Amino acid sequence: MDLRQMQYVVALADERQFTRAAALSGVSQSGLSAAIRTLEDELGTALFDRTPRLVQPTDAGLALLPFARSMLAQATAARDAVVQATRRLSGTLRVGAEQCLGVVDVSTLLERFHRRFPQVEVHFEQAGSHDLVGRVREGELDLAFVATTEHLGSLAATELGREPLVLLVKPDHPLAGRAGVDWADLPASAFIDFVPSWGVRPLTDAACAARGVHRRVRFSVGDVHALLDLVNRGLGTAIVPRHVAAKPEAAGLAVLAMPADAPEWVVSVVTSAGSSPAPHLLELLELDPPGQPGSVETANVRRNGNGVP
Repeated sequence: MDLRQMQYVVALADERQFTRAAALSGVSQSGLSAAIRTLEDELGTALFDRTPRLVQPTDAGLALLPFARSMLAQATAARDAVVQATRRLSGTLRVGAEQCLGVVDVSTLLERFHRRFPQVEVHFEQAGSHDLVGRVREGELDLAFVATTEHLGSLAATELGREPLVLLVKPDHPLAGRAGVDWADLPASAFIDFVPSWGVRPLTDAACAARGVHRRVRFSVGDVHALLDLVNRGLGTAIVPRHVAAKPEAAGLAVLAMPADAPEWVVSVVTSAGSSPAPHLLELLELDPPGQPGSVETANVRRNGNGVP
């Protein structure tokens, strides 16, 4: 029984399917499956019930899960203690992020950074992705977690993950009974969307314009929960990244797939040049295994030509 197996157990218990759990763990699906079976052989019992559509922890799996999480948390704390004892860092770190990015838990990441480097003064603010990119470019922020690939210019950008877009509607909406929508279906709906500085708004606007779709945005908001509340009240439909549809506030809504040629929603961290503590925060993204506190929720980290080394 080792930490890597515990990571796989936690990922599979959280995701309930091998493909996603393997992607989050940075391993092939066959590799994850083999590691789980090896652990089950070692313990002499099945940890998961496997069906074609869903994977569920058995009673034995549920019994193991809190210990697996504890082992991973203690390993993380041990690494932090060693770093804190051997590396001294001070100064100021200025961080920005758009709300509810899904593929990275920014709050946990900042907590982890503060534990490692308590002498660094951290300043944090939330704003739309396009505003944050501008602030990094102007040197007002050291780095920002954003959901846009536009207007990055020479900024160093590291892709953290991507998701498809989905359409949210009330259960009594005429489209609610369908699995997906076509572009031609969209003009009939009144939309609730984010303000233009949020990453998903210009992405959706550009995709619709390119296909001759003239949608009506009735409400523009700067908060995910406000958007979901308005959809729940029947005031319009919304195109959102898939993880937003998994929020408890969206539990009563119908989720429809967007057309196959719809763009993906991409989350990146962008950084400015200069000697700030920013590289040490980025280290946590690269060194922590997926599923650990402070880590990104994907192993597929891609860089542009100016990516952080």
